[in-house]
Amino acid sequence: MTIEIWIAYLSAVLILMITPGPSQLLMLSNTLGSGFKKSVATIAGDLTANSLQMTIASVGLASILYASQYTFTVIKWLGVAYLVFMGVRLIRRTPSENVVGDQQAKSIKTLYMQGFVTSASNPKAIIFFAALFPQFLDPQEPVALQLLILGLTYLTIDGIFLSVYGSLAEWIAERFKSRVSKNLDRISGSFLIGAAILLGLKTVEY
Repeated sequence: MTIEIWIAYLSAVLILMITPGPSQLLMLSNTLGSGFKKSVATIAGDLTANSLQMTIASVGLASILYASQYTFTVIKWLGVAYLVFMGVRLIRRTPSENVVGDQQAKSIKTLYMQGFVTSASNPKAIIFFAALFPQFLDPQEPVALQLLILGLTYLTIDGIFLSVYGSLAEWIAERFKSRVSKNLDRISGSFLIGAAILLGLKTVEY
């Protein structure tokens, strides 16, 4: 893989990342509720799901999975329902529940699983990776190494973008703490529901 091909791939990924998606809104929500350091677990969950999706795409299972539209639909809408449920629960939570509720709902494990489920609930991403990677592969070079480079590049950029969203949310929360604190659950819940809507609308067709 030449540096020119890698730069072209990097540019394509950056363009794709510019538009906020479900994972970005989830990161905003979790950072507002739990802080950026703790919400790094959300990034880890997202990248884990992406790694699995890229692995499946790389070993040639994408065509088999793509044939099962029913499976795609079920997985996606389960993810949508999960995000809506979490969002509504946050919006409806009373102030007296905040201290106790945060200790359970915002554990590292929960934050990780939210990131994983949100990303994994877009199974058509497997088809996306299967269609994207071949465009930047040089058949004269070792394919496995090129796939590793493409995968690590994508995960790095994704992690950076999610970190930026999380840092922005923390900055806003710190600067406007007095205004935001009273409605923090509603704001976080709204981001989760927004993520669910984006996930429901998200399609990758090839």
